[in-house]
Amino acid sequence: MRITAKCLATTSLVMLASAAALPSWAADVDATSAIDTVTVYPDGATVTRIIALDLASGDSTLVAKDFPLSLDPSSLRVEGEAGAKLTIGTIDARPPRAALPVNLPELDKRIEALRDQRADLQGAIDAANARRKFAQHFAEASPAGLGDKGEARPITEWRAAFAAVAEEIATADTAIRDATRKQREIDRQIAQLEAERSAKPPSKLEVRIDVASAAATKATLRVTYAVRNARWVPLYDARLDTGAKDRKPQVELVRRAEVTQSTGEDWSNVTLGVSTVRIGRGGSAPELNSLVAQYPQVPKPMALGAASDLVRSAPAPRQMQYAAKSTEAAEPRERADEQQAVAEIGDFQATFRIPGRVSLGAAEGAKSLRIASMSVPADLAVRAAPVMDPTAFLEASFKQTDDATLLPGKVAIYRDGVFVGRGKIAASAKDDIVRLGFGADDKIKIERAVLKRNEGSAGLLVTTSKTDERAFKTTFRNGHDFPIKVAIEDQLPVSENEDIVVEMLTSSTPPTASNIRDRRGVLEWTFDAKPGDVRDINFAWRIRWPKDKSMVIVPAG
Repeated sequence: MRITAKCLATTSLVMLASAAALPSWAADVDATSAIDTVTVYPDGATVTRIIALDLASGDSTLVAKDFPLSLDPSSLRVEGEAGAKLTIGTIDARPPRAALPVNLPELDKRIEALRDQRADLQGAIDAANARRKFAQHFAEASPAGLGDKGEARPITEWRAAFAAVAEEIATADTAIRDATRKQREIDRQIAQLEAERSAKPPSKLEVRIDVASAAATKATLRVTYAVRNARWVPLYDARLDTGAKDRKPQVELVRRAEVTQSTGEDWSNVTLGVSTVRIGRGGSAPELNSLVAQYPQVPKPMALGAASDLVRSAPAPRQMQYAAKSTEAAEPRERADEQQAVAEIGDFQATFRIPGRVSLGAAEGAKSLRIASMSVPADLAVRAAPVMDPTAFLEASFKQTDDATLLPGKVAIYRDGVFVGRGKIAASAKDDIVRLGFGADDKIKIERAVLKRNEGSAGLLVTTSKTDERAFKTTFRNGHDFPIKVAIEDQLPVSENEDIVVEMLTSSTPPTASNIRDRRGVLEWTFDAKPGDVRDINFAWRIRWPKDKSMVIVPAG
């Protein structure tokens, strides 16, 4: 592709026409690149490097040896500008050859000299061992207490003989220890020199770009590629203002991106963005195969000693902050604003550009960045499921007003400025209703009592079925001095067999809704509780099934 001055040059991985025009004898030109822009996806990243250099007239092959080994070679793309007509030809990536050190003869001489020193030390150790062995043999073969004719020697001669043997052994031991220590140091030096002598495996990838320039010119090329060892996950801060008489409840939802990368390259002072595109999913929906309904096949007998293994994977404090009040007058202070990304919302994706420059090392760990926020009015309610937990939880529901879809992620929960716990937020598009819990409400008291539990038989004259009948009462007390919406949930068993009949008894308080949030048998009672209000909710059901069968109640799969 030919370009004129100040025009864009671009290419894909291979441009056959340009490659044919470029001769094979193009001169190699060393080039260095610097990372300029990174866009991180939930399952990868794209990186753009800048190569700025002076090009001579004619054909050249730019050789950049600072690219990471983790890049996908098929994703390499190049574009750029130049002050003259410029053709970008083929692009390829290859590991550079492992090069031997340039001072190889000098390293060999030093290793040889050290080995000679080690051999000399080994000779000294062998001599000292022989000297020690001789002294020990002398002490065993020539008793110091007897003369030539067996007469007793004076005690002074005994001591002189003992001292001589001890001195010889001590001198030999000292020589052996000193020589062994020097050998260990020489061994370390030899190992270090041999490591320097060995050809090191490449830690970077070499990218070669064929170019042809009509005249000597300055050129700037942008090389973009994809890497897999990078990702971002959404995090959220949900801050609830429960409101007052003159202020309605409101939720501020802050989006954050937690970015991690282990690509083998440091992202230093780069323009960073995060995108909702999931590049690992591929471009097309999966292809489905046919389903066949047939009678089960009789299993063939297994050969002796054969076995199949079935591995099943088993499912696998609050911190409160207090602000101290000062009696002294404090000077006016402004709240620090947190930097926020600029959102680019499209029909099929959202990209958030972090303002300024960001640095993230390859082994630095996760970095959390604020990317967006919204403040919306909220509807408050107290929700409880006393069949499992009598605690009442404050819940806020609000409409998702952002154009960008909320991705599922963890959320830190704050209520009136106090951290109350962590939760999870589900994926939600614009205008969806989001429900978040904001911790226990200790001024709401809920008690659930079992009034009746009978298991028996049914039938006028002859027992035809078994029954299980149960009755419960849930008592609610509002300890607040203001009215509040309440939602109480409970469970009615669901039958998946026509022989098992489940009925809610007439003594039950009629529920406001059933099968809530598409969960079969889950009932909900909602009402507005006045200050100090006390209410009872009665709930009773009966199950009947054939007398010759057993029945159990289990959680739905």
